[in-house]
Amino acid sequence: MKHVGKMKNNGAKVVIAYRTLPGDAYSALVIGTGNLGESYHDSLMNVVQSNEGQQANELADILAVRKFPDGSNMLEWFHTRSHLKKVPTNGVLVTPTPQTSVPLDELNVIIAEQKGVLLEDLAVTDGNRPNPKAKKPSAQPVVEETTSDLTPAEMRSRADALFKQAQVLRRQADELDPPKSKSKKVTVAAE
Repeated sequence: MKHVGKMKNNGAKVVIAYRTLPGDAYSALVIGTGNLGESYHDSLMNVVQSNEGQQANELADILAVRKFPDGSNMLEWFHTRSHLKKVPTNGVLVTPTPQTSVPLDELNVIIAEQKGVLLEDLAVTDGNRPNPKAKKPSAQPVVEETTSDLTPAEMRSRADALFKQAQVLRRQADELDPPKSKSKKVTVAAE
């Protein structure tokens, strides 16, 4: 199940509201579930388990439009009562199944690679979501695409993703076939 995890240091169960933050790709916002009253806990878990919750890239997007049975907005309720905690992504284990756990920082890198964006571009900001058109570049030759419908930020993001892929491919090629030394042999002609 998406959006659920636990803290590495103490095993406390959390719901991941945001996997990364704007300007801080190595921090997340989580909601500790241990200190919630039963009604609030159950309402939160119902949202997490819902089809809408499981389809959401960031659970906070759904919490922002959902209400608790008492009529209060869920995301606002968690925020005003200090239940949203900023934590380092390497301190959270995502637990999609009881037998599986993946460090959140590693999951974020995988998601960024799949989307063809930089890790820093995963964070959702007002009007600045990762470019869904930016696909992970393939290992095949680059074909020039029209850039007339891309913003400068999208162009930079695509260029950064291509640069990262080029670096990875270069490293892999060098591991398979180390580059030859480019030292020149000097021959002296006998007189």
